Amino acid sequence: MAEPPKPVLQKPPGYRDPNAPVRPAPKPGFRKPILPPTFPVRRKRRSCCRICCCFFCIFSFILLIILFLGGAFFYLWFNPKAPVFHLQSLKIQRFKVSVKSDATYVDSQTTIKVEVRNPNDKITFKYGKTSVTLTAGIGEDETELGSGSLREFTQGKKNTTVLKWTVQEKNVLVADEVGAKLKARYRSRGMVVSAEVRTKIGLGVGGWRIGTVGMHISCGDVTLKQLDGGDMPKCTVNVLKWINFQ
Repeated sequence: MAEPPKPVLQKPPGYRDPNAPVRPAPKPGFRKPILPPTFPVRRKRRSCCRICCCFFCIFSFILLIILFLGGAFFYLWFNPKAPVFHLQSLKIQRFKVSVKSDATYVDSQTTIKVEVRNPNDKITFKYGKTSVTLTAGIGEDETELGSGSLREFTQGKKNTTVLKWTVQEKNVLVADEVGAKLKARYRSRGMVVSAEVRTKIGLGVGGWRIGTVGMHISCGDVTLKQLDGGDMPKCTVNVLKWINFQ
C-alpha cells in the first residue's frame, strides 16, 4: 500500500536560500543636484562676459591701429604746421593819467595789429571769434587798457593776415603810485605792454572742417621803445592749457 505524499513546507517570509548565488546590489544612479531658485547657474553668464570683454579688447586694438595709421598718413601727406603770430604794431593814440582829489584815473585809446601767417600749402585755418586784451605795466603795476573782438574768419593756404583792433578805456581807477609810474614810463617809452589774444581754431581740408580747439596767444612783454624801433616780437601760443609753442 503506497504512502501518502508529504505536505510541502512553505518558506517563512524573509527566508533566503543559503545555496542561491549572491547578486550584487545595484549602484544608485547619479542625479544632478537641483539648485534652489535663489542660486542660478552662472557658467553661461561668465562665458558671455568673457566673450564680450575679448571682443571689446580686439575692437579697441583694431580701432587704435586704424587711428594711428590714419594720423600717420595725414601727417605725411599734409605735413601740418601751426600758425605763426607776431605783434606787428601797437600805436597809442591817447594816454592820459589824471590825478584828481579823490583818486587817479587813466584814459587810453590804442590800435593793435597782430600778424598771423599760415605756412601750410594744403591746409586752411578757420578761426572763431577772436578777442584781445591789452595791458600795460608788470606785476602789481599791470593795468588793463581795453579789450575788443573780431568775428570769425578763414585764412587761406600760404596766407598772411593782419588782425586789427582799436581798444579804449576811460576813467580806469589806479593807485596813485601806479599812475605816476605809468605816466613816467609812457613819456620815456619804457612802458611794457602786452596783448593777450583768445580764439578757437579748426583745420580746413578739402572743404571739410576738422576739429576745433581753443587757443591762447600771448604777444608782449615788450616796451614801446622796441615797438617804435620796428620790432615784431613773436607770440607764444598755448593750446589745451599745457602745450606751448611759437
